[in-house]
Amino acid sequence: MGAEDRLRALGIELPPPFRDEANRVRALRSGPHVYMSGHGPLGPGNVPYVTGKLGRELSIAQGAEAARLTGLCCLSTLRNHLGTLDGVTRVVRVVGFINCAPGFNTPSEVLHGFSDLMVEIFGEAGRHTRSAIGVAELYADIPIEVEALFEVDGAPPRKEIP
Repeated sequence: MGAEDRLRALGIELPPPFRDEANRVRALRSGPHVYMSGHGPLGPGNVPYVTGKLGRELSIAQGAEAARLTGLCCLSTLRNHLGTLDGVTRVVRVVGFINCAPGFNTPSEVLHGFSDLMVEIFGEAGRHTRSAIGVAELYADIPIEVEALFEVDGAPPRKEIP
């Protein structure tokens, strides 16, 4: 079963792809890889779906849910970039930045929400290397930001995403 069929079977709908006007792209293909700019739980108009620091406003479970939502946002950009998620052959690398209150020292537990989603959608090809880093602040007080690297096959992307 391909990633698109798996999304449908699980009843998962991706949010609209995020767009910004900055001098960067959200996804960039180079050879067999797509490099993803930092994604967070941000919706239309750059408005956060969730805010707060882990260990203060948010529990590990709430942070893991924000990480899952961040994964959905990332996949939305990737699908918009490639035209389909079925060309993804591997999730290679994930780096998660977790907005932590002083004393919160388990950011890896939060990033499980992103990692679990990748395995849910891509199966064994969703297992990846990763780092989870606790930080003092993130844009608009979002709880997590993730960079990711995907391996893909097939034709080049439809377009570059701003």
